[in-house]
Amino acid sequence: MNPLSRRTLLRGTLFGGTAMVGLPLLDAMLSPRAWAAGGGIPKRFGVFAWGNGMIPDRWTPEETGPDYVLSDQLAPLEAIRHKVTVVTGTSVKLPNIVPHGSGAAGILSGAPLANNTDGEAFTAATIDQVIASAIGGDTIYRSLQTAASDCAGLSFSGPNARNPAETDPFALYQRLFGDTFVEPGGKGQVDPTLGLRRSVLDAVMADIATLEGKVGSADRARLDQHLTGVRELEQRLARLEEDPPDLAACERADAPSESYPDLEGRPQLQARNEAMAQLLALSMACDQTRVFAHFLSHPVNDLLFQEASAGHHDLTHNEPGDQPEVHDITLQCVEAYGRFLQVLDSIPEADGTLLDHLVVMGCSEISLGRTHSLDEMPLLLGGSCCDSLVMGEHVRSVSQENSSKVLLSLVRAMDVVQPSFGVDEGEVSDGFSAIEV
Repeated sequence: MNPLSRRTLLRGTLFGGTAMVGLPLLDAMLSPRAWAAGGGIPKRFGVFAWGNGMIPDRWTPEETGPDYVLSDQLAPLEAIRHKVTVVTGTSVKLPNIVPHGSGAAGILSGAPLANNTDGEAFTAATIDQVIASAIGGDTIYRSLQTAASDCAGLSFSGPNARNPAETDPFALYQRLFGDTFVEPGGKGQVDPTLGLRRSVLDAVMADIATLEGKVGSADRARLDQHLTGVRELEQRLARLEEDPPDLAACERADAPSESYPDLEGRPQLQARNEAMAQLLALSMACDQTRVFAHFLSHPVNDLLFQEASAGHHDLTHNEPGDQPEVHDITLQCVEAYGRFLQVLDSIPEADGTLLDHLVVMGCSEISLGRTHSLDEMPLLLGGSCCDSLVMGEHVRSVSQENSSKVLLSLVRAMDVVQPSFGVDEGEVSDGFSAIEV
């Protein structure tokens, strides 16, 4: 039997005219082959990162496989553990020259920093942007970048091309679900100036080509980056003019609080994280984007977490003994990741949930904060990416494999053709097969 068209309408006669009602996405609209392969529902990818690492001795579970016991620091994942795979034992193989910075560049891009002094001078695109460059053209937003604390985030489209994170949940709400948002089944927005913008851009393309021949390589790269941004804006406006996908899980998000002031000097990390999770979840349910990077906190942050006596980074170096306060902060970071996944899992989609159709890579830029170690990197994978990845297991590398292998497997799970991932010592051509289905 042929599947129903996604444009199927219910038709009837009303007062001598024709009445039509749209339908949500139904199983019958998807071919059996596409449904089995997850092709009927788009795959999504996300990064969830926090700063200053963890404590390996309290992080790594003793057992491997599906029947492992959660470790002390992974205990907050209990409610969602069946949809999380814990990956331990991998290492960032790039030289650990800049504390925190080398690890951040390594775990997110597999490439070294541009120099030995700037911990945020990335030289290659981060994994979210590698994936966004391949699949981002199908949605209004190529990717979204957010943060639960006041930081710029670490999403890069290329050398020094940062994609700044939105830190204000209300501003993100207005962007995603404000005046330009179209309810499922509604008509797209018509921008009367779009045609003029296209005409102006097309008219100057000849001059741009001439200009590119007169400037150096650095300026050509800047010009290309600028024009890429203009083209993406043009494509976004064009998609706003189209009829939106009529997806059953799509709905307008509730507006979050207009401000999240610090309470007694402590940021409202969990509240802002929850708000961002709700907005990102519904933006994906409405197919506004399929890629995001979310940052709970930044490397080297000295945020004053709940019950902590000092800033996070300060404590990782100066708290004596087995560092109970650092441990408690790590629990708060893992709790935020777990809660993020639970929000995604609360949205029904097709025969599962939104979380079943994506993967969220949870990570930090180092393992043990006290030593800035790049061995035993913390990696968490939430969701199966449409049954492309193992869920609910502890998978350990016994030979300290390159962390870039995990990233390459994630890129390939998103159906992005990628022969390798990373640069120099961070480059790999084989994935981490233990997490692949």
